[in-house]
Amino acid sequence: MIQRIRRKLNSILSAPQIIRDRLDIIQQALGRIEARQTAAVPPGDFESSEFKVSSQWREDGIIEHLVRHVPIERDIFVEFGVQDYSEANTRFLLTHRNWSGLVIDGSLDNVDRIRQDSIYWRFNLKSECAFITRDNIDSIISRHGIAGDIGILSIDIDGNDYWVWKAIDSISPRIVIAEYNALFGPHAAVSVPYDQDFVRDRAHYSNLYWGCSLAALESLGKQKGYHLVGCNSAGNNAFFVRTDVIGALPVREPVDAFRAARFRESRNLDGSLSFLDAEAAFDVIATLPLVQVDVGRQIRVGDVPRLLRPEAEV
Repeated sequence: MIQRIRRKLNSILSAPQIIRDRLDIIQQALGRIEARQTAAVPPGDFESSEFKVSSQWREDGIIEHLVRHVPIERDIFVEFGVQDYSEANTRFLLTHRNWSGLVIDGSLDNVDRIRQDSIYWRFNLKSECAFITRDNIDSIISRHGIAGDIGILSIDIDGNDYWVWKAIDSISPRIVIAEYNALFGPHAAVSVPYDQDFVRDRAHYSNLYWGCSLAALESLGKQKGYHLVGCNSAGNNAFFVRTDVIGALPVREPVDAFRAARFRESRNLDGSLSFLDAEAAFDVIATLPLVQVDVGRQIRVGDVPRLLRPEAEV
């Protein structure tokens, strides 16, 4: 009797995981179908390429598009700021194309969940819990045996993104995905000042003050040997390809590639969503400091040209 009850309880407890596993199989299958359907999209047509399997903002399709047009000799990725890796830019590469790689997050709970996920033994995935700074990122990557030419680097830490990419010398990814803050517009090359302890929701209650502009990333990309090839339609991720492997992909200028953010994630003082539009969101953080990365000058957010006034100059 006790054994029957125990079996019944185990069956009930395991049901949600079985359902999640089956839904994941269906999701992966649909992703493979969409990948085949977008295979003929012309180089650089990101909007026609977009689809979502495991990414947050339909980046899976753009990444599939890029790896078709960029020759990849070592199918290895590094991605950081992945939370529990349930939504991430590289997860579909891992499961669909059998890539291998390293994921990093600052939360031990998140990293524990990654290690308990079945993908952790089904695929060659490494993980590390670390709060990333410009001083430790190269050593973190190197101690996992990753160096030199790799396929993809994906950066999403909602803060020191510009400064951390600038510091990375241990790897030479062929594709770089980096998040930009659309509130800073397409014209000024600006970033939040470097602070090794920067945490987005502590920096300002609004959750709007973080990261860097698209122009800052484009400028840094050029210094490191990359061209900007486009942004996702949601208006938060930029894609770069190393110049020696860019092939037929068109090069974009920030003003042409820029997409305004389609989402409204601003917060009130109590942490609830405030749903501000871009103009109102800009005003909330207007007095906070930024660095013009091309000249090293400190300004305020309010000094940056607004999206509705592209003719203004910093």
